Amino acid sequence: MPEVLLVNPNTDAGTTARMVAIAKAAATGGLTVVGATVSHGVPLITDEAGLTVAAEAVSELFREAGPAADAAIVSAFGDPGLMAARRLTSIPVVGIAEAGMAEAAAAGRRFSVATTTADLAPAIKRCARDYGFGDGLVSVRLTEGDPQIVMSDPERLLTALEAAVRAAIDIDGAEAVVIGGGPLAEAARDLRPLFSVPIIEPVPAAVRRVAALLGDGSPL
Repeated sequence: MPEVLLVNPNTDAGTTARMVAIAKAAATGGLTVVGATVSHGVPLITDEAGLTVAAEAVSELFREAGPAADAAIVSAFGDPGLMAARRLTSIPVVGIAEAGMAEAAAAGRRFSVATTTADLAPAIKRCARDYGFGDGLVSVRLTEGDPQIVMSDPERLLTALEAAVRAAIDIDGAEAVVIGGGPLAEAARDLRPLFSVPIIEPVPAAVRRVAALLGDGSPL
């Protein structure tokens, strides 16, 4: 039975457990999902400096441990350490930003990213360009307030993200919206029934991408 290692580039083990639970619920075809939390860095990546430290920690995890899994997911938006992880292992490694944007951009859709971290907006736009989705990204919509405070209150987080998603659709013309953040996985799941356009949950999107890679090797 193929095993998928979900790597949390944030240092919060509780977030890892929640993301693993959502990944397990999305897993099909006999996939099993196990989690790993980086050994150093920040509890919540909110800026470019945190993203850089997280990339180093993810690289260190792959370099020193070398996952025994059949595939791996880098589960923080911005995909810190993704390219280094691919160089350090022969197994498929997927990033949640990469997978989420690929699903959002399917069939030529214009899409937005809704997230809590204003300081990561340039990194998100850079990811879209690097993955070939830059022309399809119409906006990065942000929640109001300090991200750590917003994310500490699930009800406030859901309300803030709902407003950001609605603006992306009504003002920017987004035909799909990616919820930008691994720690936002639970909120992303709760937002899906509220909108008629696809709301992309990046952790399940990464699981689906891994399943396709392990299944038949078809280009994605």
